[in-house]
Amino acid sequence: MAAEILCSRWTLILLRELVVGSTRFNDLRRGMPRISPALLSKRLKELEAAGIVSRFPVNAEPGVYEYRLTEAGRALKPIIEAVGHWGHRWVESAASLKNLDPNLLMWDMRRNIDPKPLPARRTVVQVIFADLDEASRKWWLIVQPGDDVDLCSVDPGFDVDLYLATDLRTMTEVWMGYVDIARAKDDGRIIFTGNPSLEADFRSWLRLSGFARKERSIT
Repeated sequence: MAAEILCSRWTLILLRELVVGSTRFNDLRRGMPRISPALLSKRLKELEAAGIVSRFPVNAEPGVYEYRLTEAGRALKPIIEAVGHWGHRWVESAASLKNLDPNLLMWDMRRNIDPKPLPARRTVVQVIFADLDEASRKWWLIVQPGDDVDLCSVDPGFDVDLYLATDLRTMTEVWMGYVDIARAKDDGRIIFTGNPSLEADFRSWLRLSGFARKERSIT
């Protein structure tokens, strides 16, 4: 029965999104850009019926709901994390890097930003993927006072404090811990322009994937 609930397509990824804090339908989709809205809705209903997810209306927004893990759902957290740790250690990096997705990468980066080391004002970081087409090339990370972090794919009109120019594969390799940021910079694969303090503190305010610190057994 547990396998029937957890092993259907996309369910583990959906649980991963819920574990890391996504609660609204559109946010769940941003973390799962290849799932259709209909299938996501179906999986949420299945998890709700299984007692793993609860749905709550958002009072200020009629027709909008938040999805939160129940006690049974929260108990799955170590299992979901263990699957991620296993994949990071044993799935070859070449396979992981075959189907890169800038939307998914930037969404993960956005929620792993730690605002505490940043100035107590609005801070804007623009990430530029030189190898992508115009529609996917530029991204803005906006950190507001009060730990509010936004991600924009359209110019928000704010002054940029730090520019980060790279290619999608390099940024993904850095994010997943395959390549050290200092090495990528020395090799010219990542170029910073702008506030030198933000660049120097890069590792403190942009926390890498939780799996980046895990030992890998294959490459």
